Amino acid sequence: MTSQSIQTQKVKIVNADPSAIGLFGLAMVTLVASSQKLGITEGYSMVIPWAVFLGAFAQLFACIQDSKRNNTFGTTAFGAYAFFWLAVACSWMVKLGVFGPILQGDADGKQLGFAFLGYLIFTLFMTLGAMETNKVLFVIFVLIDFLFLGLTFDAFGIAPDVFHTMAAYAELGIAIVSFYGSGASVLNAHFGRVFLPVGAAFGIFKK
Repeated sequence: MTSQSIQTQKVKIVNADPSAIGLFGLAMVTLVASSQKLGITEGYSMVIPWAVFLGAFAQLFACIQDSKRNNTFGTTAFGAYAFFWLAVACSWMVKLGVFGPILQGDADGKQLGFAFLGYLIFTLFMTLGAMETNKVLFVIFVLIDFLFLGLTFDAFGIAPDVFHTMAAYAELGIAIVSFYGSGASVLNAHFGRVFLPVGAAFGIFKK
């Protein structure tokens, strides 16, 4: 009678850091969208594809990959903003009449104001989390705070000229800093050293 030995082996699957593609998606959509807010370009038709494929899908991919890495902060951040851009793209399509005149005629822009307010509250919490990640990410979240602050007041018709301009420049700032953050994530990992510094965490909340 032969005895059989059963051996168990643990296999660890290592996933690449998805921050680079997530930040790239954020950078691209905010760059294109800010051009419209700043009056450099007009309309939403050529913004919608970038909102869907870069703002939404690229960040949703990063969200799923961060989930596999057990990164709650990255999963929540990339996922929440991915769905934001999907919702915004659909809102623009409603405004353009893509889904028909009934929905277009029934649209109330102040409802978007409440959505922006919700995201402002969410982003304020996430900004605290970004403080314990790195300084580049913290700057991005601070700029997102200003973006949602501007979008909220603009949607409610409160000093729209001032807050629309605030949102436009904050969005452009998000694009610029996100491009840097994406580049840093790629090159630092690729070269195996700090090629582009992102700044250490503040170390206020974490022991």
